[in-house]
Amino acid sequence: MTETHLLPVILAGGSGTRLWPLSRRHYAKQFLALDGKTTLLQATMRRLEALDCLAPLLICNEETRFLAAEQMRLCGHDKALILLEPVGRNTAPAIALAALQGMSSGDDPILLVMAADHRIADDLGFSQAVRTALPLAETGHLVTFGIEPDRAETGYGYIRAGAAIEGGAQKVDAFVEKPDLATAQQYLAAGGYFWNSGIFLFRASRYLEELNAFRRDVLAACRKAYDGKSGDMHFLRFQEAAFLACPDVSIDYAVMEKTAASVVVPLNTGWSDIGTWAALWDASAKSGDGNCEIGDVISLNGTGNYINASSRLVTAVGLDNMVVVETKDAVFVAPKDRVQEIKSLIDALKTSERSELDQHREVYRPWGKYDCIDAGDRYQVKRITVLPGAKLSLQKHHHRAEHWIVVRGCARVTKGEEVILLSENQSTYIPLGEVHALENPGKIPLELIEVQSGSYLGEDDIIRLEDKYGRS
Repeated sequence: MTETHLLPVILAGGSGTRLWPLSRRHYAKQFLALDGKTTLLQATMRRLEALDCLAPLLICNEETRFLAAEQMRLCGHDKALILLEPVGRNTAPAIALAALQGMSSGDDPILLVMAADHRIADDLGFSQAVRTALPLAETGHLVTFGIEPDRAETGYGYIRAGAAIEGGAQKVDAFVEKPDLATAQQYLAAGGYFWNSGIFLFRASRYLEELNAFRRDVLAACRKAYDGKSGDMHFLRFQEAAFLACPDVSIDYAVMEKTAASVVVPLNTGWSDIGTWAALWDASAKSGDGNCEIGDVISLNGTGNYINASSRLVTAVGLDNMVVVETKDAVFVAPKDRVQEIKSLIDALKTSERSELDQHREVYRPWGKYDCIDAGDRYQVKRITVLPGAKLSLQKHHHRAEHWIVVRGCARVTKGEEVILLSENQSTYIPLGEVHALENPGKIPLELIEVQSGSYLGEDDIIRLEDKYGRS
């Protein structure tokens, strides 16, 4: 009998806008340390340490690929393969790509499919549940993990469990949409219902067989996209036109609701998908008066609040059951029992074409990050941090000139045919149209202030001539 390999598949392509303004389209909640310590993606990776498994596959998009790669590096998986979706097409196609990649070496691994943005309090309990489910996956079942509900929750989909089978699992009778409150209360009173965790375990070939049986169009599009794949560093890209033609469908709709092979294994490990600010308050450590306060917060005579200060002092007096979230460029305030209405706020931001919906003021790049600290008519000021050994692309601008002042570290600057070294308190000027590059040759982060001036200061006024990160 051949050895079974467990292959984790981490889905990290979500936008998480229900946790705006912390979570944004290009910096979603899986990359955030919502507890102020560990990001959700890092916690997901560490959850795997108690399991004997292969190097994980991470699935995300082009915009967040370097952010994801840095998170994986911090977890000791700097060589992990990252699959890049050309566009979001939901979970069924994403998992199909992972299954095809998992089988590409002739193996037929068991896929442990997990979202990167869930919180689980008991990692050892999670590992034990996976081990319990492994024999079921090995014999051809498609396993989903169900959370026993402790309240009438309207924000989750449900699983109606059927007859018991071996290993403490039950057959799946039905997947149920998010209910209204009265229906959720009925589910809770009746028993036999689980919250749908969105965590799955099955053999790669079995998933593809069932996908072929029920959504052959999805599998065909994914195979065509996979056949046109190309590698770039440790990123794997897929043929864009084929994937664009793929239907947008979840694994629940495409396979799990239709297959006769689905079973549910209980997962009682303090799970939450952290889908709202109220859910985050519920899952977070709180003070004696029920407040969760992160950052520089002074709050008096209030109870049941979630207050998160990212960049400055936030003060409050007499607040009860409120959410207050501060970032460098936006503040969100709402009663805790109305945070679901943030969807309408997000729609208003989209209508207004506000950049704050997509990006934080501090923007991460493969070479480091920049923070736009001031801007006005014909000028912009950025604080730039370049990682040791990193280099920005060789580039030029049609509409702006730049002044660079080194605050910390050492900079190697290319200006036309000239290459110069700058140390702390030294500066240089890059005229409009000059070909230039910036590099950190040192062993500590390079920090500098960049002052831009010109008629147009947008990020799309960058003509890349050479780029070590494949963006030219």
